[in-house]
Amino acid sequence: MNRKGRISLGALLALSLMASGARADEGASGWFATDQGKVRLVAAPVAAGEATLRLGLDFRLAPHWKIYWRSPGDAGLPPELDWKGSTNLADAKLAWPAPQRFSVSGLETIGYTDAVVLPIIARRNPAQPVHLTLALNYLTCSEICIPYNAVLRLDLPAGAAGNAEFAPLIQRYAARVPGVGQGWSLAAAAVIPGSKPELELKVRSATPLVAPDAFIEGPDGIAFGAPQRGAGASGDETLLRFPIFGDANRVVGRKLRVTLVDGERSLAAQVTPAEAPPAAGLGLLLAILPVALLGGLILNVMPCVLPVLSIKLLGVIEQGGRSRSALRWGFLASAAGVLLSFLVLALAMVALKGAGVAVGWGVQFQQPLFLVLMIALTTLFATNLWGLFEVPLPEWLGDLAPRGERASLLGNVATGAFATLLATPCSAPFLGTAVGFALAAGPLEIVAIFLTLGIGLAAPYLLVALVPQLAQLLPRPGRWMLVIRRLLGVALAATAVWLVSVLVSQIGLGGALAVAALMLAAVASLAWTSVPVLRRALPLVLLLAALLVPVTLAAPPPAATGSDGFWRPFDRAAIAGLVSQGDTVFVDVTADWCLTCKVNKELVIETPAIRARLSSPGTVAMRADWTRPSDAIAAYLRSFGRYGIPFNAVYGPGAPEGLALSEILTADKVEHALATAAGSGKVLGSAR
Repeated sequence: MNRKGRISLGALLALSLMASGARADEGASGWFATDQGKVRLVAAPVAAGEATLRLGLDFRLAPHWKIYWRSPGDAGLPPELDWKGSTNLADAKLAWPAPQRFSVSGLETIGYTDAVVLPIIARRNPAQPVHLTLALNYLTCSEICIPYNAVLRLDLPAGAAGNAEFAPLIQRYAARVPGVGQGWSLAAAAVIPGSKPELELKVRSATPLVAPDAFIEGPDGIAFGAPQRGAGASGDETLLRFPIFGDANRVVGRKLRVTLVDGERSLAAQVTPAEAPPAAGLGLLLAILPVALLGGLILNVMPCVLPVLSIKLLGVIEQGGRSRSALRWGFLASAAGVLLSFLVLALAMVALKGAGVAVGWGVQFQQPLFLVLMIALTTLFATNLWGLFEVPLPEWLGDLAPRGERASLLGNVATGAFATLLATPCSAPFLGTAVGFALAAGPLEIVAIFLTLGIGLAAPYLLVALVPQLAQLLPRPGRWMLVIRRLLGVALAATAVWLVSVLVSQIGLGGALAVAALMLAAVASLAWTSVPVLRRALPLVLLLAALLVPVTLAAPPPAATGSDGFWRPFDRAAIAGLVSQGDTVFVDVTADWCLTCKVNKELVIETPAIRARLSSPGTVAMRADWTRPSDAIAAYLRSFGRYGIPFNAVYGPGAPEGLALSEILTADKVEHALATAAGSGKVLGSAR
């Protein structure tokens, strides 16, 4: 009797049909047949001693019906396999042939129609028979969707097993499983921001692409539409652009699984898209340059520049009483040192970006060797101010140096360059915008904007060079300068101590103390060594030894955590879930070397009012520590167009994509951002 006649249409929509009672072919289970198609489990032949089984899930679908791929798209469910009840089955790995795209009523789904075999690689003990019991759940759709549950059973004898009839069938579909590809590759990926963001893939192929498509698997809650060919490709390259549905910022810096299909060819690859450079025409660049100039000018009064204040003050004082010509040349030389250092920074950023290395403002302070070098330089500058150490110029360089009142020009250049290096762990208002634009653009923009930043930082020097009378108002040098020099030397020594504290986070307490001990030994040798050769050689030997400490004594960095129980460690993936629950999330990106971050912390974030606001119910405080390099944090900053810190953002029901705050925080700004992100009906009570 036909069992289907016993099942009502309503039960058909809600429950599965039982397996067909037809006799199974050798090496195959019985068909599970429905009005929408049928499915069975088949096995290709294997040798007697072979442990691998080559199986296939053979679907034959009625016209206009389909099943779904592992990532079904806007709707649908992929087949689910449960091997519970099988014997002599070690594991079974399902492979997915290249799928096709279906577009219905604005929905994009991905799957298979007509017929498909999903290859399965399993392992067994060849000396024993195999009993396979597969509980298969799948969804088949046309104008309506019907879920089915099938139980497929297949017994295979010990030794040689399977049916030669199924070998070419399984192999035909196994050949369609995307792999590394031959003759084509995925060259690059980038997210193009805007009101309608897109993902751009650059495909390189020796054979022209005919009808390319790609299926992209990314973060939960993000979908990608059908591709369009983009303009601007050349030679063997093709640009494909996919609409992004969801928060495009979450795609930047995240690994995506890409399946490319072009006719019978297919390719599987992983990419980590960066943010595409803005379409930076000359007009946009000219609009950013004043922002960069203002950012560099503001950098002069930022807290992070205080460590170099001693160098600037000394340079100004030493100019007192000199002729206008000498004053002008001296301040121009200091400005040249600033501009030269910014040019070096720009070229370094261009080189690093071209090599695929994550770049950012102040990231050199994440490198232990750079920190040790800066500790050594600040120590030498301090001992120079104390009169313990002079750096003699080589004879050939001394012959080239100006004489008389211009004899200190090289020192002024070095002072400007050194002051700039110590100022770079700071992000000022407007500076972050300019640097973000530059580092997201090309080499020309990077150089132009960094030089403009340098002009802004060097503006005080340039002003005095333009109006030398300003410096002539200072008193003439005298014995009183000896006291000033020693006090300023103490300020630089304090800077060296601060750098040692930053080094602790990089290489551990033992390594940092070793560097500090070598610096103290160098200072002691300068103070007490009477033999001229030793007086010059021993300190340099100690400084060189300090540079070896990060390599020889560096301790493994501890795992990044929040600073205390109040702060939750940064977890970008968890933010969307917290917001969906109605929570408000405050993110603080900081680093031990960021002095502006510390000022924000002391004056705003850690104040009782803001602390109470962040600890209130429904509010989560996350802290990201960028003291050491972190690709995840760098990608997070890039998603907001930022390349430096401090950086703070607030998320909530009223701002699910995040509100970025300015570099300099105030309590009012933080409270307003928290209230805005909380949204209507969930504005937190004021803590004032």
